[in-house]
Parts: sequence; C-alpha cells; structure tokens
Amino acid sequence: MKQFIAFVRKEFHHILRDRRTMLILIGMPIIQIILFGFAISTEVRNVQTAVLTPSLQTDVRKLVEQLDASEYFTVKYVVQSPDEIERLFRRNQIELAVIFPSDLHRFRFNSSQIQILADATEPNLAVTRSTYAQTILRQALQTIRPADAFSSKGGTEGMPIVAYNKLLYNPQMKSAYNFVPGVMGLILMLICAMMTSISIVREKETGTMEVLLVSPVNPLFVILSKSVPYFVLSLLNLTTILLLSVFVLNVPISGSLTILLGVSLLFIFVSLALGLLISCVTHTQVAALLVSAMVLLIPTIILSGIIYPVESMPGILQAISCLIPARWYVAAVRRLMIEGVPFVYVWKEVAVLCLMAVVLIAATTRKFKNRLE
Repeated sequence: MKQFIAFVRKEFHHILRDRRTMLILIGMPIIQIILFGFAISTEVRNVQTAVLTPSLQTDVRKLVEQLDASEYFTVKYVVQSPDEIERLFRRNQIELAVIFPSDLHRFRFNSSQIQILADATEPNLAVTRSTYAQTILRQALQTIRPADAFSSKGGTEGMPIVAYNKLLYNPQMKSAYNFVPGVMGLILMLICAMMTSISIVREKETGTMEVLLVSPVNPLFVILSKSVPYFVLSLLNLTTILLLSVFVLNVPISGSLTILLGVSLLFIFVSLALGLLISCVTHTQVAALLVSAMVLLIPTIILSGIIYPVESMPGILQAISCLIPARWYVAAVRRLMIEGVPFVYVWKEVAVLCLMAVVLIAATTRKFKNRLE
C-alpha cells in the first residue's frame, strides 16, 4: 500500500511540475465548455436578409421593420429587381430573401402571398430560417390589418396568409450537400497538419532528426521533404472524396473543377505549413497530438461552420473563427460545388488562405532558424 501511495505521489509531482500538462488539464476543459456552451446552437440569429418589393409602401415598411426588429434577421438590402436578389445570393451576401407582390394594397382584403427564398446549401438551416421568417411575417400581417377587413364569421380565417418557400441550390434538401464540403476540410486538415507534425516530431524524439540536419541538404528542405508524402495522400483523399460525392452521393460539382482543385491545393499547403509550425514548437509526439487536437481538431469542428453556423455564434467566437483555415475553405467549396459560382465570388476566401500560407511559412522558417541557433 505504501508503494502504491508513493507512485501516486510521484505522478502528482510530475504533473504539477509540468506547466504544459497543467495548462492542458485545466485550460482545455475551460475552453471546451465555453466553446460547447456558446458555439453549439441550433437557433438562427442575425440571418442576412434582403427584401424585394416594387415600392416601399407603408405596409411593406411595417413588415420589414418587424422582420428587422427580431433577433433572428437583419435586413441589409431592399431591392426592386430579381436580378439583384440572385446577385446577392451568388456573392453570399444574404442567406434569405423575402419577396412581396406588387399589389400589396390587396393585403387588406385578400389572401397574402409572400415568397421566401432561402439558400439551401445547408438544408436544415434553410428550413429553420424560412419557418422563422414565415412566423414573423404572419404575426406582423395580423397587426397591420384593419378590423373591418376581418371576416365576420371566422375572424381572420377568411383571410389565410400563405408564404411560399423556395429552396435554392438544394431543392431536394439532401444533407450530403452540406456535410461533403465540411468533411473535405476536416480530412485534409487532419492528414496534412496533424500527421505532418507527428511525423517530424517522431524524428526529433528518436534522435534521428539531428542526423538529417547535419547532411549537406538545406535543413529546411529536409523538413519540407517530410511533408511530401502527406501532400500526395491528401491529393488521393481529395480525389476519392470528389468521386464519391459525385457518383455515390450525387452531389454535383456545379462550378469549375479546376478552380475547386486549385483552392483545395492551396488549403493543403496551408495545412502542411500549420503542421510544420506545430512540429517546430513541440518536442514529443504526445505534445504534438495535444497541440493538434486543441489548435486543429476541436476548433475546426466547432468554429469552421461545418456543423454549426458561424453567424449564430457570439461576436468574439466569430472573430476567433476567422483564424481557422477550414472556415474559409469550407465556405469556398460550398460556393464552388453547390452554388456553382465563378472565381470572382470566392476571391476573398482564397486571399485569406494565401495570407495564412505566407504567415505560417514565415513563422515556421523563423522558428526553425531559432532552433538551429
């Protein structure tokens, strides 16, 4: 019994003496509970909305104000042409559009017909947004009707409110349209970054990295050569995912395949650079796994928009999500594969990924040089 207590005491001393272990044991649960408590939400908030109406009459203005006053929708655009609605959808500037008929004055005497357009690249989210909007508009219409317009026998039953939903890009509401881009980002991130960091750290831990560094080859090239196999594996995984998506899951590649491959190669490069940076700041495989899990796995799943919409998160978490490479890649893949937009509509995501690649390579090179010194 004394020996058992002695071993337990020794383990406590090792844990308390290691600051990194203490940070993981104490800091990780705190970070996880914050992320799971605030980021994971099935509610929709701050949905970017556009309103199409020939003229902003009094009744329309009241409906728009009622919609904008809710915490679920933010009316950013009031347009007068269907082409403008299509342009806003293609640029990903809105997730929902409300179209009012031209004969709005008949709202007071006949059934009200309002068309709601929703971006269905995320099917469940599109249905939820449409339902929320339909409920708010129905309540708003009930408040603006005069009492003499009500049916004498059935109250408002003689004036049914009809809102027609139309789901864009994914009318069949297939869930594969939503998770395929996310799975692509998650798999490429894990293989490129996590596995690359473990592979290089393994050389450090076994003592063989020093042998490679004293070779005539530039040490940086030695490090980069370790990531080539994972680059090839990532290309094979990317090809497999695309083939399964098209021929098994029936998810079309509506946009340019060349642009999609180009963006994917850029994301693979960013992931490899991130894995190299992790390998430079860690010394053991366990530490590399823990850092990869904290920096890559959990934030990629929660904060990249793969499962939960970024727009529904608090502002601070939305800002943090901008640092997650998978967020920009998944957004670009969804637009290229599902919406079929040209490159001009994903240039922002590509620019952010390019900036991340430059910063990560610069940080890795600097850290690697410091280690040599």
